Amino acid sequence: MKKVYTSFQEVIGDIQDGSTLMIGGFGLCGIPENLILALRDKSVKDLTIISNNCGVDDWGLGLLLKNKQIKKMIGSYVGENKEFERQVLSGEIEVELIPQGTLAEKIRAGGAGIPAFYTPAGVGTLVAEQKEIREFNGRKYVLEEAFVADFSIVRAWKGDEIGNLLYRKTARNFNPIIATAGKVTIAEVEILCRAGEIDPNTIHTPNVYVQRIIQGDQEKRIERKTVNG
Repeated sequence: MKKVYTSFQEVIGDIQDGSTLMIGGFGLCGIPENLILALRDKSVKDLTIISNNCGVDDWGLGLLLKNKQIKKMIGSYVGENKEFERQVLSGEIEVELIPQGTLAEKIRAGGAGIPAFYTPAGVGTLVAEQKEIREFNGRKYVLEEAFVADFSIVRAWKGDEIGNLLYRKTARNFNPIIATAGKVTIAEVEILCRAGEIDPNTIHTPNVYVQRIIQGDQEKRIERKTVNG
């Protein structure tokens, strides 16, 4: 049986200053809202965050930015956060931007136990600086090393008490691969089920990847609301 938690502070209790965290989600879709809030309240600092983006100014990973808890951000998109821009320009935070497909593959490879791979993305650009370049069949490729985090923090629609996870619609974005690539994976779920209640044919993340699980309600904010006027 996996450890089922009822306290968000307890489930992240051993995340320490200087940890490397992978955080699921795409924009604000599918982010582990309550676990991010718990990290903010814990005030753990000097974090290296691996995530597609860094939330917005007042929600998601933007809350950790505002609290000066992130030392380095590794992602593929930073365009929704003014505080992020300010910290980058002032030298308060280190940023590594990675092509989105390469970022996904670096995470997937880490979860699969593959230490590195070659990709054509970024050849001839700043992305490839100080990295090995090889030629295959007349085309150049850059060597990219895989990512493995101290903790992977994900959000799922359903999860059972032994750790199987099921994502819903667009929230099935970076969450499945991030769930595989952490030394410890913590899953926040909207619905917590008993073992056997989830059809095995619908499981996206098998329980072997998940060490801790907790149920929580989400606000499910969006970055920009567009209405017909």
